[in-house]
Amino acid sequence: MRVLGIETSCDETGVALFDTERGLAADALHSQIAMHAEYGGVVPELASRDHTRRLLPLIQRVLDDAGASRQDLDAIAYTAGPGLVGALMVGASTAHGMARALGIPVLGVHHMEGHLLAPMLEDNPPDFPFVALLVSGGHTQLVEVAGIGRYRLLGESVDDAAGEAFDKAAKMLDLDYPGGPAVARLAEMGDPGRLRFPRPMTDRPGLDFSFSGLKTHTLTAIRQLETEGALDDQARADVARAFEDAVVDTLAIKCRRALDATGLKRLVVAGGVSANHRLRERLEREATKREARVYYPRGRFCTDNGAMIAYAGAQRLHAGEHDEPGQMQAVPRWPLETLGKP
Repeated sequence: MRVLGIETSCDETGVALFDTERGLAADALHSQIAMHAEYGGVVPELASRDHTRRLLPLIQRVLDDAGASRQDLDAIAYTAGPGLVGALMVGASTAHGMARALGIPVLGVHHMEGHLLAPMLEDNPPDFPFVALLVSGGHTQLVEVAGIGRYRLLGESVDDAAGEAFDKAAKMLDLDYPGGPAVARLAEMGDPGRLRFPRPMTDRPGLDFSFSGLKTHTLTAIRQLETEGALDDQARADVARAFEDAVVDTLAIKCRRALDATGLKRLVVAGGVSANHRLRERLEREATKREARVYYPRGRFCTDNGAMIAYAGAQRLHAGEHDEPGQMQAVPRWPLETLGKP
């Protein structure tokens, strides 16, 4: 079965063609980072308009790269949520229009399920069950995964997600958007011993996260340095390093607790923050101590992409799931644990 995957949940337009017998045939991505950087964050109306401009050319590019035509498609999967409702509607309406014209099934896919299953696109995918750390955009979650659609939420952020905290820290440090990579680059020049920021919610039991207090602590540290006339380039790098270390330690501590609580030996880490190399190094050390293994998607599949939607959609379409004709889905908020087994 050949499934076209469409991702338009936020600020990246992703398209891919997945063949259930041969694997990923082709994929393409257009990022809106340059457009939104001027505003220091995503502007929903601009995001929707850019998806509208980019989506059909990207679909044709993927089909050409795969040596296929629209008539070769067996089904279409699109991101139905969570995300920006206007952006979601672009992908949903395009998918439903194409599917109706071609007479093939179409299905709305959960964005976070796509991230969770992205490592399945690799040569050595993890076996079920495993613990998943999902750190994408506005989501930071720990999930016990027994199989596709068999998800148990272990913990999540009660306020700012890790990715949001990185973006806000970047603004405080006058760094470019997106914040995560910018903070990580600056942190490379920081002195890890100069400042120490709190590791939120690690001094109590549980697997939930909270990064709003860390954000406030970062702002307080910056203002104190400004008051002292000491906020030079090195100090900004030291703040970035202290912030990054605090986030990495917090995520690693919670992952360690999740593995211990479930007794599992496999950890999947997916979403944009999973590309952070300091986080990967720390999680690898924690896994080694527990004789566990960490799995990641390849770099370009850490951020939003069409391949993960095509793969997740293929699994559910193969099981017989599909949207009813004319019933497009665009769900801004959609708890992952409400998904059922296909």
